[in-house]
Amino acid sequence: MSPVVWLMANAMWYPHDGGGGGHFWVYLNWALALRALGCRVYWFEKVSASRPVEQVQAEVSLLSQRLRRYDPALSVVLTAGNGDRLSVEPLDDCLDLDAIDDADVLLNLSYRRLPTRKRFRCSVLVDIDPGLSQIWISEDQLDIDVHDLYYTIGETVGRDSALFPDCGITWHYTPPPVNLAAWPVTAAAPDAAYTTVTHWSDKALTWRGQTYDNGKREGFLPFLDLPLSTRQPLELAVYLQGKGDKAEGALLRQKGWRVRHPGEVTATPSDYQRYVQQSLGEFSCAKPSCILLQNAWISDRTLCYLASGKPAVVQHTGPSRFLPNAEGLFRFRDRDEAVRSMDTLASDYEHHCQLARQLAEEYFDASKVVGRLLERACN
Repeated sequence: MSPVVWLMANAMWYPHDGGGGGHFWVYLNWALALRALGCRVYWFEKVSASRPVEQVQAEVSLLSQRLRRYDPALSVVLTAGNGDRLSVEPLDDCLDLDAIDDADVLLNLSYRRLPTRKRFRCSVLVDIDPGLSQIWISEDQLDIDVHDLYYTIGETVGRDSALFPDCGITWHYTPPPVNLAAWPVTAAAPDAAYTTVTHWSDKALTWRGQTYDNGKREGFLPFLDLPLSTRQPLELAVYLQGKGDKAEGALLRQKGWRVRHPGEVTATPSDYQRYVQQSLGEFSCAKPSCILLQNAWISDRTLCYLASGKPAVVQHTGPSRFLPNAEGLFRFRDRDEAVRSMDTLASDYEHHCQLARQLAEEYFDASKVVGRLLERACN
C-alpha cells in the first residue's frame, strides 16, 4: 500500500511581488520526490482564523493551480494555528482535515504546530534554517512540538564542533533535495549572466545578548564592486525592501550589476525555473549568520542551478564532508577568492557545467535523499 505523507509547508502566504516562485520550490522538491517514490501526499498550510474567507479561497485556488501543474494528485489541506481543522466551511480546491486518511509520516518543513498526534504514525521535523533554529529554540524565540525524528540540512548541527547548541535534540543530517526530473540540464540564454534571487533585508539575529545584522544586504556589501573585477556578467534579482530601495538599486548598477525585480522574473514557480535555467550559473553571498555559525549550509536555490547544469560560485559557510570548493561548485571566503573562482570557472565553463550536474546527481538527488529519510521514518 502506498505510504501516506502529510507535508507541512509554508508557501501560501509568501509575497508574490517578492518572487515567491523560488520559495515554493523549497517544498515542491520534497513533494515531487515523495510522489515519485509512490507516496500519497497532502500539502498542509496554516491559516489564521482572522483571514477573510474570500482571501483564503483565492490563495488556496492559486496554490492548488500551481501544484496541479506539476502533479495533479497533490492536494491542499488547511489547518488552524494550533494544527486543528478550521472552523470555516470547506473551501473549493481544498480538502477537509477530517476527510483524509491518517498518515504514515508527517513531514514538518514549517516548524508549525502538529495536527492531532493520533492521526499519524511518525512525525519528522526538517530544520531548513540550521544554526538559526537551534538559537531560536535555545533563546525561547521558537517553540516546536515534540517529534519522533529531527533532521537538519546543516552539516555541523549537533556535532561536537558546532558553534551553537543542539538544544538536547538528536539531529540527523540530510542534504536538501532537488528533483532532477524537474530540473534538467538546460542551455543558457544568449545574453545570460550569473544570477541569483534574494531579499535584501532580513530579521536581525539576537544571541547571548548580542544582536547581529542578518540580511543579504550585509552579506553582499563586501562584494559590491565584484563586477568591476571580472568580465563575467553578474545579475541580482533582488527584492529591495525599504525607503532607500531606489538608491540601493542605483548603487548596484553603478558598481556594474544588472538588477531585476524578482516579482518580474520569479513570481511563479515556472518563472523561477526559467530564470535559473536561462542563467550562466549562480553567484551569491550567504546571510551573515551562516558565516558566523559555520553551519555548512547550501541553498536549495543553488541546487536548482547545479541540477540544471549551471555552476555556482557561493560563499563558504563552513566545513563540509563532501562539498567541493572549485569543481562545479566554488565556495569563496573573500573578495579575491571570489574573483579567482569566476576566472577559473570561465576558463573551462563546459567542464564545470558537467561537474555541477554530477554533484547534484551524487549528493542531492531528491529520490535518494527523501527515500533515505522516508525509510527511517517508516521503520
